[in-house]
Amino acid sequence: MVRLGQRTVEYRLRRSARSRGLRIIIDARDGLVVSVPLATRRGWASPEARIEAFLRERQAWVVRHLDRQAGERDEARARGGARDGGFVPYRGELHRVRVLEDGAAVRRSTVERAGADRGDELVVRRAPRERRSLERILAAWLRERATEAIDRAIARHAPALGVAPTRVDIRDPRSRWGSASPKGRLMFSWRLVLAPSDSLETVVVHELAHLRVFGHGPGFWALVAARRPTHLADRAWLRRNSHALHAALDVAPELASAVVEAPFAR
Repeated sequence: MVRLGQRTVEYRLRRSARSRGLRIIIDARDGLVVSVPLATRRGWASPEARIEAFLRERQAWVVRHLDRQAGERDEARARGGARDGGFVPYRGELHRVRVLEDGAAVRRSTVERAGADRGDELVVRRAPRERRSLERILAAWLRERATEAIDRAIARHAPALGVAPTRVDIRDPRSRWGSASPKGRLMFSWRLVLAPSDSLETVVVHELAHLRVFGHGPGFWALVAARRPTHLADRAWLRRNSHALHAALDVAPELASAVVEAPFAR
């Protein structure tokens, strides 16, 4: 806990063997997280004084992003989320959730996207013996839609980039939209399907490009820009809306958090 101006801010200390210095992030679930090296590393056994000084130096950035996170959380709560009449994002647009209890008519819960006078809806027909929460029913359906959309994007861009993934996993990671390994394995967050199609496609191209160029040098960005000229705007949209996408559905224990990393470290 540290005093920043007129407010007291709690932070979570995270030690990492990969950390070489002090780094801060704003995590959608954990709030302010300070990452430091292991206590066994020289000078890092008791880092509290160093952390407090570091946070006070960057007070404006910390407070601004904490306030933004709180505001987005309040907005997501006001939309209602996964409940009858609530709203969840899908393909970049808010969809009203409509829940139908069909009694014995439905053996298995289903979700269907439908148009309505008041806007698009996600219609959930809930089976009488359904044990899953509404969040999990919606998340399962959205994950299937994400898999389909990501597979289509890979099929569209991989041949042009001259790459072929060895495996594609769809998960709910804490801090990234996608990743690529040197062995050709790709991972994507299913929550990309909550974002506009352009942002999803840009993330897919980004990770496919890593199968040719590992790193973020000029050659890498040239590959991405050749396939996605709007990639800067697409990535900016994800940065602006990351908290809202991760707050839309709470499907723990797969903890998924949007993360804002400070553009500085020590």
